[in-house]
Amino acid sequence: MSQKAVVLDQQAIRRALTRIAHEIIERNKGIENCILVGIKTRGIHIAKRLAERIGQIEGESIQVGVLDITLYRDDLTEKTENAVPEVKGSHIPTDINNKKVILVDDVLYTGRTVRAGMDALMDIGRSSQIQLAVLVDRGHRELPIRADFIGKNIPTSSSERIVVALNEVDELDQVSIYEN
Repeated sequence: MSQKAVVLDQQAIRRALTRIAHEIIERNKGIENCILVGIKTRGIHIAKRLAERIGQIEGESIQVGVLDITLYRDDLTEKTENAVPEVKGSHIPTDINNKKVILVDDVLYTGRTVRAGMDALMDIGRSSQIQLAVLVDRGHRELPIRADFIGKNIPTSSSERIVVALNEVDELDQVSIYEN
């Protein structure tokens, strides 16, 4: 697999997240009764960055939760030595009942990760609304799911792969397209 292009650098990622933060505030008329929930792994870091920007804009903090969707996937790939999925655990710091949950992930592709995330959230509680924020929407949906907040639409072919690198995990902020 070879890198074809860098589509977002550190500044572009920062600008996209700042725009998404403003859009979240505007759409929800503030952040009252809202919580950001990041899907493991990179969605968590994006959610934390959004919370930081929202705090700077609004002058108050928004809670951030962590969602592990491993057991909700229909295509389990990450398994332990004994072929059992490895569950890392979710942590939602507050009751989500009657709250607006903004589910956060790095890349929206087939929609299966988001579906698994919504299933996991519904097992935790009954939110008044679930909204979706993604850094990148690359198309190729298999399920009727769309993002409410998108950092960048990047049309891709099915032979290409979007790789999101974040400082917290990869020591680099960058979104690239790789060719198989």
